[in-house]
Amino acid sequence: MSEANTNPQILQFSKLNKAFKIGTELIEVVKDVNLTVKPGEFVSIIGPSGCGKSTLLRLVVGLERNFTGEIRLGEELITGPGVNRGMVFQEARLFPWLTVEENVAFGLGNSESKAERSQVVNEHLELVGLSNFAAAYPSQLSGGMQQRVSIARALVNRPQVLLLDEPFGALDAITRIHMQQEIIRIWQAEKTTILLVTHDIDEAIFLGDRVVVMSKRPATIKTIISVDLPRPRDRNSFDFVKLRRKIYTEFFSEVEVPFAYSI
Repeated sequence: MSEANTNPQILQFSKLNKAFKIGTELIEVVKDVNLTVKPGEFVSIIGPSGCGKSTLLRLVVGLERNFTGEIRLGEELITGPGVNRGMVFQEARLFPWLTVEENVAFGLGNSESKAERSQVVNEHLELVGLSNFAAAYPSQLSGGMQQRVSIARALVNRPQVLLLDEPFGALDAITRIHMQQEIIRIWQAEKTTILLVTHDIDEAIFLGDRVVVMSKRPATIKTIISVDLPRPRDRNSFDFVKLRRKIYTEFFSEVEVPFAYSI
């Protein structure tokens, strides 16, 4: 089993702004975001479609640049990609011509010896429950299994922060619930800081220590709600349902769907 992260760092956003130039127009996507994420914390981020949630994750992982403000991981000022941050997207994004083992190993680069690479890959395949599928190709796996490979590849460098951009959005309901349970198990084993973007309010509550509710574009933080519920969480408990109603009210006031308040 892989060694848990022993050097966690605070992730901090300070006066973060991001805009895209489309033609002659400058479109604000993220505006004045200030947020501190504690080491090992699981933070869920929800907000209207297209508000800038995914852009926020892409800024952290270093895929988007030309922003104002600061993103820091510990003492490091984030200005581009780094192995201390890993990302999982809604699509598995695996190389179809590589085996499961080779896809996971791809995330390591060439800095380790062959024996070290093999050991680390095997540890992470065990972590995600795919040790028996090392020689399989992506086309031979279910959607949930493919996402587990993506998670293993993102974790193989033992990043301090794992960024999840709607990773279960394309899965069926039963597989999605199973994968939510799996990511909790992996998070508890690895003690990695996780930021999750999701449209699923139940998922945000089930997984997160806190739920960050974003405004419509440009994305600002509207409110942050602590999820003070014991784990494992019961989606049908009184406190879970009460918190769901509270977040629905905050969320749908942004997307202007008043009938949803009664859910």
